[in-house]
Amino acid sequence: MKTIAEIMALRDKMQAEIITRDSSEVNDIRIVVGLATCGIAAGARPVFNTMIDEVTTRNLKNVKVTRSGCLGMCKLEPIVEVFVPGEEKVTYILVDADKAKRIMADHIVNGNIVTEYLISNE
Repeated sequence: MKTIAEIMALRDKMQAEIITRDSSEVNDIRIVVGLATCGIAAGARPVFNTMIDEVTTRNLKNVKVTRSGCLGMCKLEPIVEVFVPGEEKVTYILVDADKAKRIMADHIVNGNIVTEYLISNE
């Protein structure tokens, strides 16, 4: 049995995650994780949860994490798309939780695209 304080802390955490996922402003950075059946089977749920946790932990008010259905490249799942206002969309492939943390640190926080996680033209 949880205490009232534990339940309230859990409620506050969940409400912060809902705000992080569902509200959006024009100038927000948007991170979209493909969570169709193929993405979930490939491990997209932990990637989505890691992105939410990173945004919450880093207190990034201008970053929203959302989910999408099929992004059309099932063999490259989990896929993460990053939309920065005024810039081209960046699509990361074969993302896991560790890669999600690096994307957050390098790209979202510091503005440096993690090129080794992109689709290769080779």
